[in-house]
Order: sequence, then C-alpha cells, then structure tokens
Amino acid sequence: MTDRRTLVLASASPARLGLLRQAGLDPKVIVSGVDEDALSAPTPGELALVLAEAKAAAVAAGLTDGELVIGCDSVLELDGQALGKPADAAEARRRWQAMRGRSGVLQTGHCVIDTANGRRASATAATTVHFAEPDDAEIEAYVASGEPLHVAGAFTLDGRSAPFITGIEGDHGNVIGLSLPLLRSLLGELDVRITDLWTA
Repeated sequence: MTDRRTLVLASASPARLGLLRQAGLDPKVIVSGVDEDALSAPTPGELALVLAEAKAAAVAAGLTDGELVIGCDSVLELDGQALGKPADAAEARRRWQAMRGRSGVLQTGHCVIDTANGRRASATAATTVHFAEPDDAEIEAYVASGEPLHVAGAFTLDGRSAPFITGIEGDHGNVIGLSLPLLRSLLGELDVRITDLWTA
C-alpha cells in the first residue's frame, strides 16, 4: 500500500483518541453533532450501536476523499437500563450508590464507514465491570471531582474511579471507549488491514 488512508474519529472523546494513538494510529477528529437523546433502541447494546452508526454516518456524509470514519458510543447496562453520561452531580451520586458492590456491562457500539465506496461494518463490544463499595464520603469526593459527569456510566477505568473498580471481564479498552480488537475486525470486513493505517 503506497498511500495510507485517512482515518477520522467521529467522537470528541479524548480517551478514544488516546487509545488509537497508542495503537499507532493518528486520526483526524470530527465531532458528529448527533443529538443522542433523540435516538432510542430496545436494549442498551442496540442503543450503543445505533448511536455509533448515527455518529459515523453524520460525519461520513460530509467527507469526499475516501476517508475511513470510526463512530463509537458507550452506555453502561445496569438492571436492563442504558446509562450514559449523568445529567448532573445528583444523578452521578445516585448512580454510584446504585452501582457499588455490583456489576454492570459496558456496551460500546462501533461503526466503521469507508467513504470511498459507502461500505460499512458495525458491532457492539461488551465488557463486564465489577464495582467496589466506596463509602458515601468517597462517592461525594469523586462526584465533586467532576469526572463522572463526562463519561458514560459515570465512571472510567483510567481515571479517579479506577480504585473503585475491582475487576473486569473482557476488553479493557472497550471500557475506556473503544475495543481495538473489534476495530481491527471491522476494518478487516472492509478489506483494510489495521497495520496499513499505522503512522510511520
């Protein structure tokens, strides 16, 4: 391959961008502007996929140079409900009070669109997350940090909530925001090798 394809991340997530860069990729970032609250689906996993596909499609629609667009969206499935970013500190506090000592499933939808031919591949990755039992003072301190207001499920594996997570089952990158093994598989469906996208 002589000319490396341009990769575009349809997400404002610094965590997703960081994962891709650590894996040797250097995508452009174009935020989709999709209204997440306007979309729905029967299950949390399906919702994550619908949102990822909508974000990728919105960005791909404005591109014309054969870019590869990656769209992702994550939700935490707890008691059959899809939990995204909490609306405010009070919701984040309630969320953590409900999650402590329990397990949830972090669902991340992935969609890759090849704008050269319109082909797309999409799937959802699921990782089980086991939460510790932070006391009320620890929850209060974490909520006051502001971090849970910016992440799906009100927690992140690579931030201040890491001490409150006792373990995971599945791909850790998926919890941070993007499953690199799944991305490789989806690119393969579009006849693209992830190694061909590595930067020098």
